[in-house]
Amino acid sequence: MAKKPAARSEVVLFDVFYEDGTQRSNRRVPGEILGGLDGDEPARTEIEAQDRLIAEKSGNPAPVIDSLRRSKK
Repeated sequence: MAKKPAARSEVVLFDVFYEDGTQRSNRRVPGEILGGLDGDEPARTEIEAQDRLIAEKSGNPAPVIDSLRRSKK
């Protein structure tokens, strides 16, 4: 008997630009939190949370996000 295809979780990729002039590309954000009245603003919150987790593990302070945009595929 054939298996049902697994539900795919859509991710959206973002390029993130920080106040210190650095850039990180292809940061993954779950697609289901985007859209609606807030547009891409929830992506900033998600990426800030990811940065805090990385900062905790590395012992370095989390950088401050200046801007972000969807990555071109």
